[in-house]
Amino acid sequence: MSVNRLPLDPLLLDDKSDLQTVLAAWHNATLRLEQTHEALREEVQDLTRELEVKNRELARKNRLADLGQMASHVAHEVRNNLVPVTLYLSLLRRRIADDSGALDILDKINSGFTALDVMVNDLLHFTSDRDPHLQTFPLRRLIEEICAALAPQLKAQAVQTAIDVPRDLQIVADRDMFRRAVLNMVLNALDAMPEGGCLAIVSCTTPQGVELEIADSGPGLSDHVLPRIFEPFFTTKQGGTGLGLAIVARIAEAHGGEALAVNCPEGGAAFTLRIPYFNSGREAAA
Repeated sequence: MSVNRLPLDPLLLDDKSDLQTVLAAWHNATLRLEQTHEALREEVQDLTRELEVKNRELARKNRLADLGQMASHVAHEVRNNLVPVTLYLSLLRRRIADDSGALDILDKINSGFTALDVMVNDLLHFTSDRDPHLQTFPLRRLIEEICAALAPQLKAQAVQTAIDVPRDLQIVADRDMFRRAVLNMVLNALDAMPEGGCLAIVSCTTPQGVELEIADSGPGLSDHVLPRIFEPFFTTKQGGTGLGLAIVARIAEAHGGEALAVNCPEGGAAFTLRIPYFNSGREAAA
C-alpha cells in the first residue's frame, strides 16, 4: 500500500536551514566568548600576581629607604665618636710603649675599632644616594691598583691572580664608585678562599655592555645563598655586615647596569659587573 507524501514547502526548508545557521553562529560566538573570557581571566590573574610582586617590592624598597636613613644617621654619629677615641688610643700607645702586655691588649682594642670603622664605611657607602660623576679611565689600571693594594693579603692567603683585561679598554663610570664595587667583589672572592686558590679577573664586551667578571676557586654558592647574595644585610660570614655585595649591586644600578652571580662549572663562584654601552668607552669613542 503506497502512501502519498505531501511535498515539503521550500519556505520551511529555508527557515530550517536559516535556524541551523543561526544556531551554529550562536554556538561559535559562545565558544569564542568563553575562550576570550578564559584568556581575560588568566590575564587578570597574571596582572594581579605582578601587581602583588610590585607592591611587595615597593614596600621592601620603602623599608630599605627608611632603614638606610636610620643607618646613615647612626653611621655618622659612630664615626664622629670614633675619631677622638682613635686619637686617645694613639696617645695611650705612646705612654705604654714599654709594656708589651698592655700593648697586646691595645692591639686587640684597635682591631675591634678597625672592624667597626669598616662597618661604618659600608653603611655610609650603602646609604649614599649620589649620582655617578662619570669619567673615562682604563679598566686594567684600576684592577692593577686594587691588586697591588691587596698584595699582602693575596700573598698571606696563597692566592694566585690571573688578570685578562685589555690594556686599551676604556670605560666611562664614576671611578671611585667603580673602584669600591670591584674592591668589594675581590674581597668577597678572597673570603671564599681562606686556604688559597686562584682569583681570575676577566673583562669582555657583549651586546649588553662591558662586563667585568671576578671568579674564585672557592666552594661556590649554595642554592639557598645564590638568590639572596646581593640582598642588603644578608650574610653567611660571622661578623659580616651583609653590605659588601649589596653595595656592588647599588653601584651597578647607579650606572644603569647590573650585578650578577653564578657558580662556575669547574667550581667556585663568579661575580659579574655589567655596564651598558652608553656608559662605556665605545660610545665615548664614537
